[in-house]
Amino acid sequence: MIIDENLLENLYCNGCDIRKDEPLKNHTNFRIGGPTPYMFFPRTKKSFVYTLRTIRKNGIDYRVIGGGANILVKDEALDFVVISTKYLSNLSLRNEDITKYLLMENSELINIGFKDEDVYAETGVNLSRVANWCSEDGLSGLEFASGIPGTVGGAVFMNAGAYEGEMKDIVKSVEVYDVYNDSVEILSNEALNFSYRHSILQEKELIVLSVIFKLEKKDINEIFNKIEELSQKRWSKQPLDLPSAGSIFKRPRQDFYVGTTIDKLGLKGFSLGDAMISKKHAGFIVNKGNATFKEVLGVINEVKKIVKEKYDTELTVEPEIWD
Repeated sequence: MIIDENLLENLYCNGCDIRKDEPLKNHTNFRIGGPTPYMFFPRTKKSFVYTLRTIRKNGIDYRVIGGGANILVKDEALDFVVISTKYLSNLSLRNEDITKYLLMENSELINIGFKDEDVYAETGVNLSRVANWCSEDGLSGLEFASGIPGTVGGAVFMNAGAYEGEMKDIVKSVEVYDVYNDSVEILSNEALNFSYRHSILQEKELIVLSVIFKLEKKDINEIFNKIEELSQKRWSKQPLDLPSAGSIFKRPRQDFYVGTTIDKLGLKGFSLGDAMISKKHAGFIVNKGNATFKEVLGVINEVKKIVKEKYDTELTVEPEIWD
């Protein structure tokens, strides 16, 4: 893919850093992924929108990446560019920081003030950072997210959750760029159509710019204790010391626990090359060193086949697959 030098200069002059032939393995938690022709790093929310608008108007195929926590990317060279939210990591709290913000109400945009329980975060902020930072201010609601990797934008996109908590429980509103209509809009919690590992963002060309969380004041020690308890659970049960994309399969129904099922089938430790079902938690596939995209897919397909044969149940992959 060749992009006109004038277009690249235009993007750079409008606040976007650019890398050519950038390996995605350097930007995904799985440590897997081939080079993209160009990777763009907008420095501000404004330059992010400008980059999205310019790339689309020029007919260039693109993907947006946050922390790379929930993505599996092929090893070969990609035929699309990637736009990163790495620098979009502003986090603010309290009335004086976010006294004016746009919210959709009765189809009109209005300015409103906020109480101290509302937290504003740009799409590129690390979710665990938000959770821990809020805990220090006595704000509760994000404890479940204190160990979830990835960014605020990615978490909202997939309605990330753990330990009985989900993004849908604490998201008040989301500022999005509507790529198709070339407009910035505010979506309420209800408009996001949240469900298990799903939001309306997966159905439409809507890119998260920022999020407002609705939290509540609680005793700081109580919040710290909850975060510590969940952190200990994660460390004892999950392979946090090896590259992975988190839980590899969605739960097909409420009473079907994928990790437990895979464990019962004796598949813990099953591997193809360096891609292995974790011996610590069978719901994870880990990269032991130099796992390839095809090896991970091979493990995924083997598990899906066996579960289908034994339980007549179709498993769906949770991470996005960029093939």
